[in-house]
Amino acid sequence: MSHEARNLQWLLQSFVEEVPGVRSVAVVSSDGLPLISSHSAASAAGQDASAAGRADPALPAPRRTPGKAAGTNRGDLAAVVSGLASLTVGAAKLMDGGRVRQTTVAMADGALFVMSISDGSLLGVHAGPDCDMSVIAYHMALFVGRAGHVLTPALRTELRHALESAR
Repeated sequence: MSHEARNLQWLLQSFVEEVPGVRSVAVVSSDGLPLISSHSAASAAGQDASAAGRADPALPAPRRTPGKAAGTNRGDLAAVVSGLASLTVGAAKLMDGGRVRQTTVAMADGALFVMSISDGSLLGVHAGPDCDMSVIAYHMALFVGRAGHVLTPALRTELRHALESAR
């Protein structure tokens, strides 16, 4: 992988490891394709510990919650992020609300955040119910600021090829 791809992986892994309450994160292209994702060690039950917090373009490792059926895998997170972003952009146009900066969905057992990256790609974060939403939003803004200039068309193509070869 290129230096830029490794740097993006490192940024994503650091985000997951350092921001309390984060369960999983996905970067999704503007056309809805998953590019890269990571998940926290706490949400990776059933996977070996060395792979638990590692950012990996091979997305579909399921997250299982003790006592529940199989949870949302990272490919599902990418699809939800893309769909939610599309819905909120449509709502903003309908309501003359301008550009959507962030979308937050607060649920009984967690939260979902979606933020645009400068190139039209999206950052999606799934967090636990006890997360501090303002801390997550702050760190998302930092990530977007750092990753926005790195996520070039060439890097998106490289990440897509890495994802396809991992399948």
